[in-house]
Amino acid sequence: MSRQGDQLAGDKDLLGRASISERVADVLRTRIGEGQFKPGTKLSEDEICTALGVSRNTLREAFRLLTHERLLVHELNRGVFVSRPSADDVADIYRVRLLVECAVVRSLGEPPYALDGLADAVAAGERATADSDWDALGTANFHFHRELVALAGSPRIDEAMRTVLAELRLAFHALEDPRALHSPYLDRNRALLDALRKGDTAHAEDLLERYLAHSSENLRLAENGSATR
Repeated sequence: MSRQGDQLAGDKDLLGRASISERVADVLRTRIGEGQFKPGTKLSEDEICTALGVSRNTLREAFRLLTHERLLVHELNRGVFVSRPSADDVADIYRVRLLVECAVVRSLGEPPYALDGLADAVAAGERATADSDWDALGTANFHFHRELVALAGSPRIDEAMRTVLAELRLAFHALEDPRALHSPYLDRNRALLDALRKGDTAHAEDLLERYLAHSSENLRLAENGSATR
């Protein structure tokens, strides 16, 4: 089994929960969000069907779902490829993040909050930094924001933001120095977690607004080779 099959082989057991095509799409969406399928990668029907134990028709329906979400693109007579977000796509993603993530923090009731997932993501980021594994640090940051959105307790928001964050992760792959993009945000994640532990949602929202503004600008600069801390 080649690399795509290896990456998906452990996911077959996850396919026991919604319609098969939706579950396949969720597996692929997660793998894209975790940085394992890079922009421009051609997806192999044979490998993925074998790894997940699904039919071609099921996989093609999953491809259609993810194409609608802008995570994949179908090229006539060539196949299905992982998308490459444009600068306009990235700007729009950050508009969505600002609206949704800040609203989640603003809407939190009285503490304590369920912060174990956020704390686990920070710890994963610290391990990745110690190992100089910048892809893993990006994945930890991805999980931090998924856990942040999960505080809203809304499956619909969770589903929407999984797609938004997965699409954003694709933009990160175009950068030559992922360390410069991801490493500043570990300290910011710690500060945000600390504010939420104290129940200070106003401060947490302010931190998050500045966080997203800095991240958006840093990504723009990184695309031009001049990312800053």
